This record gives sequence, C-alpha cells and structure tokens, in this order.
Amino acid sequence: MKPLLVTLPGSEPLSAAIAEAIGAEQALMELRHFPDGETYLRYDSPVVGRPVVLLCTLDRPDGKLAPLLFAAAAARDLGASSVGLAAPYLAYLRQDRRFRPGEAVTSRAFARVLDGALDWLVTVDPHLHRLGALSEVYGIPAVALHAAPLLARWIAAEVERPLLVGPDAESEQWVAAVAAEAGAPHVVLQKVRHGDRAVEVSLPEVGRWHDHTPVLVDDIVSTGRTMIETIGHLRDAGLAAPVCLAVHGVFAEGAYDALRQAGAARIATSNSIAHASNAIDLTALLAEAVRHRVAQAARA
Repeated sequence: MKPLLVTLPGSEPLSAAIAEAIGAEQALMELRHFPDGETYLRYDSPVVGRPVVLLCTLDRPDGKLAPLLFAAAAARDLGASSVGLAAPYLAYLRQDRRFRPGEAVTSRAFARVLDGALDWLVTVDPHLHRLGALSEVYGIPAVALHAAPLLARWIAAEVERPLLVGPDAESEQWVAAVAAEAGAPHVVLQKVRHGDRAVEVSLPEVGRWHDHTPVLVDDIVSTGRTMIETIGHLRDAGLAAPVCLAVHGVFAEGAYDALRQAGAARIATSNSIAHASNAIDLTALLAEAVRHRVAQAARA
C-alpha cells in the first residue's frame, strides 16, 4: 500500500518534496493543544495496513517529543504495517556517558524511548562524538546518512579557491573527505572546550593559503563559538572573510547574528532544520533511504 507521510511541526518545508520523492500520501492530521498544554492528535487519513513514515527534525526536541510519540503510538493502534522516523536532525547524542557523578546519560535514555515507539530510524550526520555508530545506542535499525558529497558539490560550485577548515582533530577524516571531493586543500583546528559556550581554538600555519577563501566546515553549528573565534584567527592571519558551512544549523539564540557580526562572508546550511541559511537540499538523500527502509519493513 502507498506509504503515509506524517509531518510533525518544524518539518513542513521538507514535507511535499519528501512525499513526492517516496511516492507517499501526505497524512491529514489534527494536532493541537488543550488549554492545559496537553497534546491532542487525530489522524484523518486511513492508516490500517499502511507503512507510516513520521517526518520530524529533532532540533529543540523536548517540545517535539510528545507529539512524535503520540503520532507513532496512534499509527500502531490504528493498524499501520510499520512505523518509521525520518529525522533530518537527531538530538540527544552529546551526553553519551556520565562525565560527572549523578548525570543522566541522555543519549541512551532518548534512544530507548524511540526504540519503543518505532520500527526504524533514518537521520543525517548524527553528532556521534565518541560513538562509532548509532547501533551502539539504538536497538532498532538506525541509518546514519552522510551529507559530505552534497557539501563538497556546493563548495565546488559556490566558492572560488576554497581552503576547508575543520573544527577539531575528531573531524579531520570527515573534513578531509569533503575536501577531496571538492578538490580543495584542508587544515584542522586544535580546539579545547571549557564549557557549553566557551571554546578555545588555535589555527595551524595558513600563510601559504592567502589566495584562498576559507570555508569553516562542521556537522553542527549551535552556539557558533568555535567558528566565531576561528574567524578572528583567520582575520589576524590576513586571510579573506570565510564562508561558514554546516550540515545542521541549530543556531542557539543569537548565534546566527553573532556569526555575521564576527565577519562571516556567507553562512550556509542544509535544510535539515528550516532556516534562512539553508542552501543544500537533503531531499534526495533522505528519500532514497526512507524508500529502502519502508521496503525492508514490508519484507520483514
């Protein structure tokens, strides 16, 4: 049967393109809040026997989690053949271990919640830190897609003589792959994080790249502190104003404006999270993986 695409709040800009690409019907659904803040959800599209795909990007996740879980539970109750999640951005991967006594290991707790609600999960460039794969925390089939080729194509088309700058040693392999596909050189920062908003970076020798345009590349830009400090170092080194490029533009309060004021020549992100900086379309990447997961679930 034709898949049913359920679009949760925040993911509307991707909905029509994803539905067309996977051959799905867009669900009609009433989603609102009672006066006390509790969620009301009702499907107005037939669900029984159909694969249901929930489209929900999980930036600012706490307010999105309840509607997502209710949509998944209702789809199961109404007879969906499978229920999967396409989450262009997946939250709660930073706290993957207990750094101080008494802390919640939120990455594992969040994964257990989603494991209980879904049959599968597809996301793009999750921020895994010390984890090698999503399977280390998720029990359901969880696919991590990679936007590096899309970033490389954008750089090659949009930036003249780019020099890619990676945020830290952990990113070197990823940044090197993007640089190789874009046909560009790369360097990597040394970074020490002193807190959620305090970052100290040092720039390697870049004197021989004065005729290049720096492109600061990261998987996520949240506070923007690493990029802001790097812009200052690049300016001191006499390089051109940089392009700031990220897969996921989370942009904590004021971060986007702070990046612009710091001297970024351009800020570009994918459309995993709707924002004015969106320049790289993930539709085809997501759609191919979702089609594959829906087909696999049907054969199971």
